[in-house]
Amino acid sequence: MNSFNGETAVVTGGGRGIGRAIACLLAERGANVVACGRGERSGGLPEQIIWCRADVSVWEDVARLRSEAEREFGTVSIVVNNAGVQIEKSAAESTEADWNSVVGTNCKGVFNMCREFIPPMEMAGGGTVVNVGSIAGQVSDTNMALYNASKGFVHALTRSIATDHGPSVRCNAVCPGWIMTGMADSAFSMASDPAAAKRDALQRHPCGRFGAPADIARVVAWLASSESEFVNGACLTADGGLTAASPIRPMLL
Repeated sequence: MNSFNGETAVVTGGGRGIGRAIACLLAERGANVVACGRGERSGGLPEQIIWCRADVSVWEDVARLRSEAEREFGTVSIVVNNAGVQIEKSAAESTEADWNSVVGTNCKGVFNMCREFIPPMEMAGGGTVVNVGSIAGQVSDTNMALYNASKGFVHALTRSIATDHGPSVRCNAVCPGWIMTGMADSAFSMASDPAAAKRDALQRHPCGRFGAPADIARVVAWLASSESEFVNGACLTADGGLTAASPIRPMLL
């Protein structure tokens, strides 16, 4: 089991879903954790996790987040860029407001965090960045043009950071598939028959189930740990085999 005793981690979008699972697991394994989100602290978040209200698309909020984390625990050695938004529209249907929302959080937010936290990491001797990408950056989900494109940006930025800032800072991405969160429910709700769409999607998972936030949290913990020290610039798919399988599959009875 990875131990993060003495390390400080910042997790964006840490109030719910995948981000909450990541923040809780890192804290459970000994890290000092600062989680952030645009809203108030969510109920039930463990007491030892520090909450900072911040919008990562706003440069001043990210600078304040770093200041608060350093004031509490000193230099941050782990950054997990999980905050993201999803809008279910095609490119033709998307508005400028949609663009600003998705690109602001999913692209600019990750960029802001990396630009703010990497220099002090390097000065302190090193650290790790883990970005939460998506299989949507590799294969396109229907009617999620901006989300798909934003995750492609995250993957490309991950590789750039790895090559520009190694060996002192490693940067990798985890690319989740269908993880049962509010985002997944929202996507299924777009289908004419959401229950049938969910059954069909489940059939396409060779592992026989959808993912849970804890599945992604464990991958993030490994990427953030010294056990993955030779992994850098990778976009690691964690989708239960969904994108490995042919779309032509026998019906499950």
